[in-house]
Amino acid sequence: MTVTYTARVANARFGGFSQLLLLWRGSIYKLLWRELLCFLGLYMALSAAYRFVLTQGQKRYFEKLVIYCDQYASLIPVSFVLGFYVNLVVHRWWNQYLCMPLPDALMCIVLGTVHGRDERGRLYRRTLMRYAGLSAVLILRSVSTAVFKRFPTIDHVVEAGFMTREERKKFENLNSSYNKYWVPCVWFSNLAAQARREGRIRDNSALKLLLEELTVFRSKCSMLFHYDWISVPLVYTQVVTIAVYSYFLACLIGRQFLDPAQGYKDHNLDLFVPVFTLLQFFFYAGWLKVAEQLINPFGEDDDDFETNFLIDRNFQVSMLAVDEMYDDLAMLEKDLYWDAAEARAPYTAATAFQRQQPSFQGSTFDITLAKEDMQFQRPDSVDVPLGEAQGDFLQRLLPAGQGMPAGGLLGRRLSLLRRKNSCVSEASMAASCACAGAPEGAVPECGCGDLLLDSGLREPEPEPLTGPELSAPGPAAEPFTTVPMPASRGPAPPWLPSPIGEEEESLT
Repeated sequence: MTVTYTARVANARFGGFSQLLLLWRGSIYKLLWRELLCFLGLYMALSAAYRFVLTQGQKRYFEKLVIYCDQYASLIPVSFVLGFYVNLVVHRWWNQYLCMPLPDALMCIVLGTVHGRDERGRLYRRTLMRYAGLSAVLILRSVSTAVFKRFPTIDHVVEAGFMTREERKKFENLNSSYNKYWVPCVWFSNLAAQARREGRIRDNSALKLLLEELTVFRSKCSMLFHYDWISVPLVYTQVVTIAVYSYFLACLIGRQFLDPAQGYKDHNLDLFVPVFTLLQFFFYAGWLKVAEQLINPFGEDDDDFETNFLIDRNFQVSMLAVDEMYDDLAMLEKDLYWDAAEARAPYTAATAFQRQQPSFQGSTFDITLAKEDMQFQRPDSVDVPLGEAQGDFLQRLLPAGQGMPAGGLLGRRLSLLRRKNSCVSEASMAASCACAGAPEGAVPECGCGDLLLDSGLREPEPEPLTGPELSAPGPAAEPFTTVPMPASRGPAPPWLPSPIGEEEESLT
């Protein structure tokens, strides 16, 4: 059964994890005590042989062997190899739990899409969920030793009520040498299609939703099968195991305490128990034991998944949801905060202090700026307003031709374009602008100043042309061709100025 200690560490406090060190079930002591005693026994045996059995010549040779093993044991990359391996195993362990086939989403969809309060409708809903539970049982008994011990044969599955005898005949008569955990999912699909034909499922969208959720359920069963089939590469597991065992085999000899009278470097102290070597063995070998326990969480270790518990829970919950709870609703009533402008649930005396804490608005809501830092500023590269810059650019692209002065028709068009841009931008910010209410076809004389630019930066309006410039000689104009004019446009929105063409007509 899974060891749960979440409530013990709900609040961080002084020595919070220290109370977990005394737990035995699921602990590292329970996993490692045999290996630790074996290592300590071998170490003490070598130490006793060095001190009391070997001759002086043999002692000198053993001391050289100790120095050699201690010097080269650090070349084994045990931390690097073991760290990556345990990280891979833990990630794989959690992903396998996420692939456990849970029927909660499927039962809610069956409840909402398969209708009928009669016995036939009840039979449809219960059979659909029984097929889903049967598929989960078949795949779990294929990967979990605990479930296989509970259902060692198909007869046990039939006797448990997950499969009828007629279904067992169809299951066994299906000629396939592969794992047939997917067969109940096919039965589920066929039964759902039959319910659609009978009108129990009222439209194709509901049937599609039901089959999509079944596909998710079946994909989780398939992933469990593949996790059981495709293990962590054996070569990786062998490398890690050899690295750890060879390292501590070298430590059995290299960490022996030598005679201080011989004057060897770093051998000035003579002890019988290698405390820090035992701690190192506890950490590294314990790390390997963690990977050994998590690499297959479908066994019977203390921290393996509770597969039999999940089977019982899922079967009971799914049947309750689609049968007894079908169309079972409480009477609709107004909630407690029906007339409240701001609904807020009460607090107990133990949590009343949390009510006084302000709600979080965002990490930037507490930032303050000086008043001068909140003023908009025009970039230094812009010397004239946007409308005037556009007009100058168009005037450079379209210079005045022969016989047409620069301040003629083109100049008037550019002037109108500048005023249009000014009116549009200001009308979008202030609905009371004078140019926004100009009548259709009239030239709006906008007297609004730019809100962001100084009024001294605007270009003055061009003066109307008078005098002999209007009658300047030029090439003879070509005769005009009469073109039918389109019908008048409908009234434009008040915030949109009239087109340039209509303003030119009003000017001429």
